[in-house]
Amino acid sequence: MPVNTLDERLNKILDRITSDDFLKGQGLGNEVPFYAFDYPPEEEERVREHVRFLDGAITKRRPGLKVAVINLFELLMEMLEGRKLLEKSLHMQSTKGDEAVFKALKAPLDAGKVAKELVERFPPADYSMLLLTGVGSAYPLLRTHNLLNNLQPFMGQPPLVLFYPGRYDGQSLRLFGILGEKPYYRAFQLVS
Repeated sequence: MPVNTLDERLNKILDRITSDDFLKGQGLGNEVPFYAFDYPPEEEERVREHVRFLDGAITKRRPGLKVAVINLFELLMEMLEGRKLLEKSLHMQSTKGDEAVFKALKAPLDAGKVAKELVERFPPADYSMLLLTGVGSAYPLLRTHNLLNNLQPFMGQPPLVLFYPGRYDGQSLRLFGILGEKPYYRAFQLVS
């Protein structure tokens, strides 16, 4: 069976995420409604553009829906800025290098803290769905599987769609198609 092109897959998203089955989590059993849309990392700009399109198109098609588009990298930067750590981190990176700054930011940007911040800013009960972008930019400050594991207890009913620059085969996430993450079995492919 031929693999659909990125354009074909992008064109399936709007119908999928505005369908009653998707919004009600039908067919998931008791699983959390986490979905992944994986794509070649070199297509990042095209996918970002499509997410901007989706942000407006979803509510035009289904006016009652409330959608949160969350850029994980921007969230991390805002968290650092809020704790007065952004400037210090940039200075440390330029004077001591990447390893030193990654080590220093491990605790402030712990996946559990990021998950908590995300749900405080975007309470799942207030939204019909959450779209997560900026995953590639957030690496290596944040590992996707850690974030998803930490979000599970907080999410409840609204679907979460992860736009993932790499490969998700239903078993594991491979950022940029090369970096292996720990196995993650809880997300569903958004479209094939």
